[in-house]
Amino acid sequence: MALHARILVVEDEPDIRRFVRLTLQTEGHEVHEASSLQRGLIEAGSRRPDLAIVDLGLPDGDGVDLIRDLRTWSTAPVIVLSARSGEADKVAALDAGADDYLVKPFGAAELLARVRAQLRRQALGPAASEPLLRFGSVSVDLARRVVERDGEPLHLTPIEYRLLTHLAGQPDRVVTHQQLLKSVWGPGHAQDTHYVRVHMANLRKKVEADPSMPRHLLTEAGIGYRFRA
Repeated sequence: MALHARILVVEDEPDIRRFVRLTLQTEGHEVHEASSLQRGLIEAGSRRPDLAIVDLGLPDGDGVDLIRDLRTWSTAPVIVLSARSGEADKVAALDAGADDYLVKPFGAAELLARVRAQLRRQALGPAASEPLLRFGSVSVDLARRVVERDGEPLHLTPIEYRLLTHLAGQPDRVVTHQQLLKSVWGPGHAQDTHYVRVHMANLRKKVEADPSMPRHLLTEAGIGYRFRA
């Protein structure tokens, strides 16, 4: 069943804003619009959206600043829309608190798929509140810290276990290398991205049916990873 939500669109280009609004309304969402950073903050505070779609290049500032402000009081998912396709821009937005990033131009189907994924994640709440995670042939008992594959015990190192549960706790959310390093290794390892790659490769060998074509631990090239159940 579709999740109908209150969605805020912060975009200064009228044609794109109209396209996004009409696309979202086809699935029954209530859509509110803003064309600037300041108006976006006002709308976010008054409308309390379930999800926000934010352009980075706003006439009175950077959408990253809006995301940072929003994250001080809201956990609503944020999807970035931007013509900026560079890795640094994506990482900056995601590290500021965005959940996903869609590069212009984009299609209606892709936009709606990203919105559905984020609304599902928000509706389910933190996966850590559930005692058992399941994906593919793997189950993770969070209370007992036991991982099984096809019903057989699966040995994960402490680092691999923390990586898996951190990503699985945020399904469909892009998690940057820096966010993983801070959460799994600690704040002193912000630049050690090779740690993540090595341990992720080992983790995939243990939990993916085909590590060379992973279905659950997905790479966002140059940015980080995304867990998909």
